[in-house]
Amino acid sequence: MALLPKGLRTSRLVFAYDSGGGVPGRLTARSLARCAPERLAELAGLWRAGAMGCLAEAGQADPLCSLAADPPWPVRPGAARQLAILDLLCDQGPSLLSDVNRRLGPGMTGILRRLVAMGLVRLDAGDGAEDALAPPGVAEPVTPVLPPLTADQAEALAALTPALAAPDGVPRLVFGVTGSGKTRLYLELAKLTLEAGKRVLLLAPEVALAARLQQAAAKAFPDRTVLLSHGYQPPAVRETAFCRMARPDAPSIVAGTRSALFLPLRDLGLIILDEEHDGAFKQEDRLPYQAKEVAFFRARQAGALLLLGSATPDVKTFQAARLGQVPMVSLPRRIGGGGLPEIELVDLRGTTKVTAVAGQRETGDRVGILTERASQALIETVSAGDQAMILLNRRGYAPLLFCLDCENPVRCPRCELSLTYHKDRERLICHYCGYSRPHPSPCPICGGTTFLPMGVGAELLEEQLAGILPDGTTVLRLDRDVARRPERAEAVLADFAAGRGQVLVGTQMLSKGHHFPDVTLVVVADADLGRNLPDYRATERTFQLLTQVAGRAGRGERPGRVLIQTRTPQDPFFQYVITNDFEGFFELELSRRRRLSYPPFTHLGLARFSFPRDEGAGPGLVEAAGEAMRLAAAPLGVRVLGPAPAPLSLLAGRRRLHCLMKSPDWPSLRRVFAAGREALGKSGRVRLTLDLDPVDML
Repeated sequence: MALLPKGLRTSRLVFAYDSGGGVPGRLTARSLARCAPERLAELAGLWRAGAMGCLAEAGQADPLCSLAADPPWPVRPGAARQLAILDLLCDQGPSLLSDVNRRLGPGMTGILRRLVAMGLVRLDAGDGAEDALAPPGVAEPVTPVLPPLTADQAEALAALTPALAAPDGVPRLVFGVTGSGKTRLYLELAKLTLEAGKRVLLLAPEVALAARLQQAAAKAFPDRTVLLSHGYQPPAVRETAFCRMARPDAPSIVAGTRSALFLPLRDLGLIILDEEHDGAFKQEDRLPYQAKEVAFFRARQAGALLLLGSATPDVKTFQAARLGQVPMVSLPRRIGGGGLPEIELVDLRGTTKVTAVAGQRETGDRVGILTERASQALIETVSAGDQAMILLNRRGYAPLLFCLDCENPVRCPRCELSLTYHKDRERLICHYCGYSRPHPSPCPICGGTTFLPMGVGAELLEEQLAGILPDGTTVLRLDRDVARRPERAEAVLADFAAGRGQVLVGTQMLSKGHHFPDVTLVVVADADLGRNLPDYRATERTFQLLTQVAGRAGRGERPGRVLIQTRTPQDPFFQYVITNDFEGFFELELSRRRRLSYPPFTHLGLARFSFPRDEGAGPGLVEAAGEAMRLAAAPLGVRVLGPAPAPLSLLAGRRRLHCLMKSPDWPSLRRVFAAGREALGKSGRVRLTLDLDPVDML
C-alpha cells in the first residue's frame, strides 16, 4: 500500500451497475456485503452480462503546496503563521496540504489561500492531470536527426545488444568518461527495445536530469509518448500516471526519479540508471529502499536489461564488474575528439600552486574564499566570452554566526548544532531539523545584537563575485535552496545553457550530468569539504564529486581547465583526480576497505537508536539492547560496534546512538537487529531502526 499514490490508497471501491431504464445504481463494498442472497444473485447476473463494473472513487482532494516566489518574501515580521508556512515549503519542498496542517497545526488552509492570493504560494490539485503528463513540444523537424555513433559507442552497442534478448534479465555497467556520449548510447538501446515491442524506463537522481532525459527521448522518438514522473508532481498527476501505466496503451518511455520504479509499467525491456553512483538513488525516510536493488529485481522479473551508467561508478558496482558479476563496456574517449580538461591544484593556504603538467609552484594571495589565481582565471574566462562554473559544496550565506558579546555561536536549541545564516531569507536555519529563527534578532544566550558571520556559503560567494568580475557579468546560483522549486532550478539551468549567465555558482548539484559546451573553466572553491566526515564513503564521494564537476569543462570546441583549491595539495589522493585515474583510485580505495572490512568485503547494517533527550531510562535501555545484539551476533559471525553516540548525537530534541554491524550475509544482520528489538520490548520512548547498506552514516 505504501507504494501507491496517496489518492489511490484512500480511494473507495464502488460497484456501478445499470438498474434498468437507464437509471444507474451504485453500491459500496460494505453495502454489497449486507445484500440478501437473492439480491446478490441478481447482481451476479448483471456482472456476468457486463452491466456491472468496479471503479475507485477518490477521496477528498489533497492539493500540493509549493512556493511560487523566491525569498525574501513581502510578509510582515509579525505574520508568524505565514512565515512558518513559507519556511516549511522552502525547507521541505512541495508538500501536501494535509502534511502542512499536520506539521504546523490545523487552521492553515485559510492562511495558505491568503499566501496564494499574494502570489507567494501555489496550490495545485492536479487539474488537467492528463495534460500535465504530455511531453513538451518537439521542435521541427519531426524526423529526428541523431549524430552518428562514434567507434566507441558502436562497439559498446554491439556488446550490449545481445543482453536485450536475455530472458532472465541481466545487469550491465557503462563506464564512460564525462562527455563520452552515454546518453546517445542509451537512446540507441531504447530504439532497439521499442522496435522489439517493449518499454523503456530512464532514471536519473534528480528532477532536472530526469527532465533532460525526457526531452532527449521526446526528440529522438517524436512518434512515441514519453512520460515524466517524479515526487514533486501534484497527487492527481501521479495518480493519473499510475493508473495510465497499467493500461495496454501505456507510454512507451518513462523518464523519472527513483519513485518511477514503482509505476506498473508493462513489458519492460530496458531500465537505465544514469549517474548510478549518486546517493539520491537511496531513499532514507518513510519506506527506505535502494533504487538499484529495486531496479535489479524489476529487471529480473520482466526479463529486461538493467543498464548502470557513470563516469565514476560506485566502488561496489565497479568491483562487481571486475569480478564479472556485472559485465562492463567502456567509453574511454570524449565525443568529438576533445580531451579532458587540464586540472591544477591551488593551495588555499596561499603559498603553493601545483600544476598537473609541469609541477610548477608559485605564490598567490586570497580574495575572499577564492585565491588570486582563481579570481584572475574567472576574469579571463568571462572577458573571452566563455562561461565558468564554481563549486562550493556548502549552502547558505555563512555556516556560523558568532555572537561578539558572549563569544558563542548561535546554535539550534533542538540539535545543539550551529545555525546557518541565509541572507536572502533573513533567517538562521538548522539544516538537519529545519528549526529557524529570524535574523537580526537578539542572541538567545546573552541578548546581544552584534554578530560576526564566519565561513562562506554559496550565497555569500555569489555576492563576493560582484566585486571580482567585470561590470555587467551575470552570476547565477544553483543549490538546494534554489531547487526547492523544481521549475526554478530548471529555469536557472536553461538560462545558463542559453548564455544568459556567464558564471554559475552552486553546490554538488552542478556536477550531475549537465552539458554546457561554452564552459571552459571550473573552479572548486574548497575541495576539502566532506573528505573527513565520519563515513567510510567520504573519500569515494569526494573523488566522484571532483571528477564529475571537472567533467563539465571543455565539452565544446574549446579546451577546458579546472582549478581545485585545497589545503592539502600534497595528498596523493589528488593525483588520481588530476589524471582522471578512476581505476587507480579504485584499487587504493579497495585495499583500504579490505583492510578495514567495509563493503564490498562485508555486508553493512546500521542500527539507529533514538530517544527524547530528557528520557532518563534511555541510555540503560539502549545498552541492554546493544548487549542483546552482541550476544546474538557472536554465533552468526557478525561484528557489532557500539552502541555509541552518533556523529550528530542530538537531532530534533532526540539523543541518537548508532550500532554498526558487519556481517557475512544479510539475514544474519536482520536476526541481530531482531534481538535488539526484542530486548527493547514495548518501550515506545526508544526508537530502533535498521538501515541496510547505509548511505548516510551521520
